[in-house]
Amino acid sequence: MPLITMALPASMAITALVTKAFPLSTTAIGVMGSLPFVGNFLQIFVSPFLLRWKPPKVVTISAEVLHLLSWIALGFILPYIPRGSPGRAALWIVGWFLVSSCFGAVAGISWSTWIEEWVPARIRGKFFGRRNRFLQLSTVLFLMASGWILYHWGYAVGAFQAVIFGSAFLRVFSLRWQWRSPTRPHRPSPPDGRTFGDHVDVLLGARSFLVFVLFGAVWSFAANCFGPFYTVFMFDHIGFSAFDVGVVTALSQVGGALSLPAWGRLLDRYGNKPVMAFSLALWQLSMFAWCFANPGNRVMLYFLWTWVGATSAGFVLGQFMILLRLIPAEAKRLAIGFNLAVSSFVAAVAPVLGGWVLSHAPAGWGSPLQVYHVCFMAQPIVALLGAFLLLRVREPAASSFSEVVGAMRNIRTLGGVLGLSFLVNFVFLERTRPGDRR
Repeated sequence: MPLITMALPASMAITALVTKAFPLSTTAIGVMGSLPFVGNFLQIFVSPFLLRWKPPKVVTISAEVLHLLSWIALGFILPYIPRGSPGRAALWIVGWFLVSSCFGAVAGISWSTWIEEWVPARIRGKFFGRRNRFLQLSTVLFLMASGWILYHWGYAVGAFQAVIFGSAFLRVFSLRWQWRSPTRPHRPSPPDGRTFGDHVDVLLGARSFLVFVLFGAVWSFAANCFGPFYTVFMFDHIGFSAFDVGVVTALSQVGGALSLPAWGRLLDRYGNKPVMAFSLALWQLSMFAWCFANPGNRVMLYFLWTWVGATSAGFVLGQFMILLRLIPAEAKRLAIGFNLAVSSFVAAVAPVLGGWVLSHAPAGWGSPLQVYHVCFMAQPIVALLGAFLLLRVREPAASSFSEVVGAMRNIRTLGGVLGLSFLVNFVFLERTRPGDRR
């Protein structure tokens, strides 16, 4: 989990790296925030061929090894990245992060496919429930420890190397245990005999699914346009240390993890649409508080991040549940790829635009602190307007869980931007009998 947590967009360690050790422009930071979504988009054209060529276990571990090697390489090259030249430093760091993000995206999709093969359905709920609790504890401990190291070592290059190499060392054991995990050959579904044109026709006829994709595009833009800059704002304009950022991120994770079972019960009782809209409203209305945050009232951010974690969990869980119902079974692969491609493209463009706006804000907007306040109004306004699209979606009968493997990739990636990294490895389960938890 330490290495996976660092690899998320807007993660505490990466943001500290590009604001404290190697200060980059907001435009460059925006480009970096887009790269994990670029990786999600590019893997669409690679993962299907890799999974047909080799078993998912081999693809998963191979991609994870390459991802690990990319981080080890970063640890070695950090002392040679020019600190006095932001432009050259940006080329080094952005180029490396693009390669690393592509490996991480392939690993994430193939892992979702592989883990379904060998975890028996009758124990999935208990197995993943216990697993997620351990991951949550691991992530919180890592955020606190790494934040303390970076802050007390003065954001020196050696401090970042210690965090990177320590995380890489733990990842080696993770890969070893993954390789020893039981598995069996993957049995792909037989072809259904339809042509690509037939699948396109089915997709065009799925009106509710297309409306949901449009809503997802609007939401991806809202969340990602300035999403990567909330952490930058805390470092540069609020005066938070890496340890402080680690604490608020951990509070968000704890709030989300504790509230998730309650949101699940509400979704079961009242349906996805109304609960998602209610969760989104509670969450986004609170985001207006960022427009008033300053060093004098920064204590409120501890409460705000906890509230964001607790309220956003219902919306994120509902996104998965409603997607199960909207994917047309007759063209599920095309639908999943289309949804992932659209949301990935928008999520990749949005932070680049947000970084450009922050870099070229008119002088009339005021000081840099006031510029951030103005820009932070965009996410809640656009997200709440987008909720009207969500309310126009009609939910048909649910699809099976296996039909939507990998469809949550962007939502997991977005968890890093939102401070909800507990969702990265959260495994959503199909209900097996009344009363079971998902």
